[in-house]
Amino acid sequence: MELYDGLITRRSIRSFKPDPIEREQVEELVRAGMYAPSAVNCQPWHFIVIDERQLMDQVMEIHPYAGMLREAQYAVMVCGDEKLEHAPGYWVVDCGAATQNILLAAHSKGIGAVWLGLHPREERKQGMSKLFGLPGHIKPFAMIALGYPNEEKPVPERFKRERIHYNRW
Repeated sequence: MELYDGLITRRSIRSFKPDPIEREQVEELVRAGMYAPSAVNCQPWHFIVIDERQLMDQVMEIHPYAGMLREAQYAVMVCGDEKLEHAPGYWVVDCGAATQNILLAAHSKGIGAVWLGLHPREERKQGMSKLFGLPGHIKPFAMIALGYPNEEKPVPERFKRERIHYNRW
């Protein structure tokens, strides 16, 4: 798959087949996350790979839109490290880039994925911090559900020329 085509055709997948994903493939996805750009290359992220069904069930109790974890083979929680960020607040954009890299890498390997937002919802962040025993300087950013797709989604037309401005508004 060409990179540009992958960018355009990636969709949020919420229904998964029961087929197992190899742990090595999940590590490759996390590796792609670690190659995301970050402010001053500080790389202020940590990743929690989840494959325990009981933990996924507990995540669904905290996150109201995490029902797809019932079918997911894995989940990856992307967390920001306030001790490693370039300046206050930068971990958020850096973790956003890492999350996007994981989503795109999954798509390139035929693995379905969906981004479950944690930040900026304090109740979700607090619940995940407690569930996973995160130190105070580690902040949950997003959860990514992973599995082989059990659905196909069309590519919508999202290009809006009227939102492009050259040189000035």
